[in-house]
Amino acid sequence: MSTARAEETTLVQLLAAGERTAFEQVYRKHNSSLIRVAVGIVRSRATAEEVAQETWIAVLKNICGFEGRSSLASWIFSILINKARSRAKRDGRMVSFDGTGEDDNLAAAFDGRGRWKDIPELWEVLTPERILEGRSVMDHVNTAIEALPPGQRSVIILRAQQGLGAEEVCAILGISEGNMRVLLHRARLGVRAALDGLM
Repeated sequence: MSTARAEETTLVQLLAAGERTAFEQVYRKHNSSLIRVAVGIVRSRATAEEVAQETWIAVLKNICGFEGRSSLASWIFSILINKARSRAKRDGRMVSFDGTGEDDNLAAAFDGRGRWKDIPELWEVLTPERILEGRSVMDHVNTAIEALPPGQRSVIILRAQQGLGAEEVCAILGISEGNMRVLLHRARLGVRAALDGLM
């Protein structure tokens, strides 16, 4: 068993035993991302916070049933997505996570391994003075992510910020790997365009 897997098993055992510090650790790591993903589905920060809270309650109630077939993060985000979708349906909103839409010339910005072909200009001229003039680059990145369509926002948060694997993201969102790649690619293009627009 890998070290990371062993640490997660220990964390799950501590959560099941009701250890407050274990819960605080998991909560701090995931709560803001849970809310950000939920906002894309329910369209309201207040409702997203309620859905995240319901998710944490479900996690605590059901942690003893966690079987470890996926990562703990994947399991938590699956609960969130189900609760957010139920809430959106109840409130008369439906959000699709498929990658359909106009062609964004997806191959133009990235190489075959998902890296930028050209670094965004903002990153090339980043200086301490520039950071001090306004918000930090991460503030700009997070603002750009918040402006993305729901599917793109969810995929980039889960893949890039939470570090979940492609299979886990596909399972959580109920999409194919092809759709996930398209959504991630478009999300990256959207973030880059937003950063380039700051110039």
